[in-house]
Amino acid sequence: MIIDMEIRRDIITKLEEWKRRDDRKPLIIRGARQIGKSWVMRKFGETHYDNVAYFNFENTPELSLEFEKTKDPKRVLDFLQLYADIAITPHRTLIIFDEIQECNKALNTLKYFCETAPEYHIMAAGSLLGVSLAKGDSFPVGKVDFLTMYPVTFREFLREDNPAIFDYLESSDLSDSLPEIVFNRMNESYLKYQICGGMPEAAVAMLDNRGMERVSEILRAILVSYTLDFAKHAPGKDIPRISAIWQSVPSQLARENRKFLYKLVKEGARAREYEDALLWMQHAGMIYRVFCISKPALPIAAYDDMSAFKIYLCDTGLLRTLADIPVEVLLTDSDNYIEFKGAMAENRVLQSLIAQFEVMPRYWVSSATAEVDFIQQVGINIVPIEVKSGTRLGGKSLSVYINRYSPHVAIRYSMLNLHFDHTLVNIPLALADWTYKILRHLS
Repeated sequence: MIIDMEIRRDIITKLEEWKRRDDRKPLIIRGARQIGKSWVMRKFGETHYDNVAYFNFENTPELSLEFEKTKDPKRVLDFLQLYADIAITPHRTLIIFDEIQECNKALNTLKYFCETAPEYHIMAAGSLLGVSLAKGDSFPVGKVDFLTMYPVTFREFLREDNPAIFDYLESSDLSDSLPEIVFNRMNESYLKYQICGGMPEAAVAMLDNRGMERVSEILRAILVSYTLDFAKHAPGKDIPRISAIWQSVPSQLARENRKFLYKLVKEGARAREYEDALLWMQHAGMIYRVFCISKPALPIAAYDDMSAFKIYLCDTGLLRTLADIPVEVLLTDSDNYIEFKGAMAENRVLQSLIAQFEVMPRYWVSSATAEVDFIQQVGINIVPIEVKSGTRLGGKSLSVYINRYSPHVAIRYSMLNLHFDHTLVNIPLALADWTYKILRHLS
């Protein structure tokens, strides 16, 4: 994917840490397709190494044949230098294996580079690498480092769209309400982000002022490419099921409690018929599955109800486009958009939480009388989270949870300013990417 403008990605900092490590192993970057993995690897190589040896196994299938002949790093380097037409030197050349899922032998070779040639710096990624890794084919267990990459966050978007407001938020301790001018301008940028989402090409089009229609065209094209992935890479029996689940996401999220219902995918559908399809979509990074927990206790995974879950998309720009929500709806207060507006807000908050915290969020339901949108484990604390898409804060579910479990802190995201009220913290939706920073002051 080639884009004109550059959005500085926060993952670069983690790549710098990886490069400095003495115990560095070959690095595998995971994440959904078209989120900028290839661009980040090449950009990092260009700015942090003398040269880059880039290999794409999808574009050069003959390269895979070479890996069938040997696993020895020295011999591998010999033919890689011929393909790249450059000298590959330890510590000074970044070797990039892109679309590595197309060559299991190359994936397996990372083990031998780790064991016998750790002085060579190697990164690998692929559009559907998560699917390949889930199969366990030729996987170099314990011999690689992992990083997960996500779509462009609002934090990254704001840094380009309004550097002054970004710098203010970064320098502030975020322990009190934001000045009105900061709050308003932050929300202006956030509205743009709601329209384009975090797919880099769409975000760049928005930042370059290429027009709303161009942004939507880009997002529609990405949706088409995702659909083509179903047909090309998924098991034959699962292709129609994956497609049906994908198309059902807007109707699943339009419901008040968002719980995934198989009957919305297909009348009479059963869980066992669709589990493989759901797992494929998760491993591809296309969806997130959030399970219901019966009790907010550690470890929260021990209390998962595997039969009750919600699914969200990897990016809200794609969700808006898949749901055929016109840009005009976001620019006005439409009574026809109230329920799905809440779903969009939840999807954005979930993306933010996943990028900041190690443990996948859950949600909590109490006897069908109260439901908390997300439960997030933060260290030893379990934090209940309510998401409101506007300024109206009705509802008793969070209060029910607080009265029952007395959490150390509770969070409500809304369009109101940052506010601290004893246990409850109101965080503006646009500040969701700074949640970890805000919670540090309350520990």
